[in-house]
Amino acid sequence: MKAFVKTTILLLFATNISLAQLNSEFEPGALWKDTEGNFINAHGGGILKHSDTYYWFGEIKESGKNGGLALKGVSCYSSKDLYNWKNEGIALKVIQDTTSMLQSGCIIERPKVIYNDKTKKFVMWFHHELKGQGYAAAMAGCAVADNITGPYKYLFSGRINAGVWPVGISKEIKEDTLQDKDLKKGSEEWKLAIINGLFLRRDFKGGQMSRDMSLFVDDDKKGYLITASEDNQTLHLHELSKDYTGFTGKFYRIFPGGRNEGPAIFKKNGVYYMFSSGLTGWKPNPGKSAMAKSITGEWVSLGNPCRGTDEENKTTFWSQSTFVLPVGKKSEKYIFLADRWKSEDLKDSRYIWLPIEFEREKPILKWLDKWKIK
Repeated sequence: MKAFVKTTILLLFATNISLAQLNSEFEPGALWKDTEGNFINAHGGGILKHSDTYYWFGEIKESGKNGGLALKGVSCYSSKDLYNWKNEGIALKVIQDTTSMLQSGCIIERPKVIYNDKTKKFVMWFHHELKGQGYAAAMAGCAVADNITGPYKYLFSGRINAGVWPVGISKEIKEDTLQDKDLKKGSEEWKLAIINGLFLRRDFKGGQMSRDMSLFVDDDKKGYLITASEDNQTLHLHELSKDYTGFTGKFYRIFPGGRNEGPAIFKKNGVYYMFSSGLTGWKPNPGKSAMAKSITGEWVSLGNPCRGTDEENKTTFWSQSTFVLPVGKKSEKYIFLADRWKSEDLKDSRYIWLPIEFEREKPILKWLDKWKIK
């Protein structure tokens, strides 16, 4: 009997080891399990490398009609090789307190974490919607931690840069009196009015909207939050305060009226690049790419980055961008991170990771069933 028990324990131990060493390559769209054999639940996420370890933060999705609600919080996984991920638990937990904006049943999307060298704090920002209000709040939420895996302390949520105009905005846009109620939604006049600040003026006093978002820290350590604003019609780039938990008051409009979601910024050889998507809810659409010599603009559209079949190009390989991860000793290689949303079962939404190639100065994406970092 003792021999049987000993053998069983050894077999279980061997099984755990094999699970930890199971992945040796990326398989986009496949069921991706962690080192305990459970499906990785970190959607709409981002990755931060700290010391010699990568940390993946994402939305914990559920199955069923409430799958898009934050019933647990933000997950965290760690990895040395990017193929095998250990579940580090819940980094930011929602709470059972009806007086808190972070109560269970709110919406938390697109969590990203950056590290502040001066404060020695890890700072998380996320798109935050209030419980029972759908997507009306359009807030940005912030939390901080001393340890990268958490627990993160929730600081606040709110609209951004209330009472502040974006850099370079014209006097004509500031003083225009045209309102949304005066126009037919979807008309050419309505679209032109958005470019000319229709929603920017509407939200001036209360603060600008924030939905799909991402973070970027530049070489000079300045931090930025880029977010879908103005009813998702225009991207805003907000300069973060020195401690990354607030804003300096400087922000910039990118592609006014361009209808962009899922922004993801990276930098290569002094040039800034961005991936984004169109507005089709959980359904995929043709991806977008852009470049700029300065992060504050002017941004120039580069078109659809996908190089595949017509169907693949129209759907960004059936996915939506969320983050770009630099890899390699000098961060000279880049991985495109995206989600293949499954609206009927969000927990089962899959991850699409692909290497970014370059066609002259344009970042491009090609489908690979399996691949490794070289």
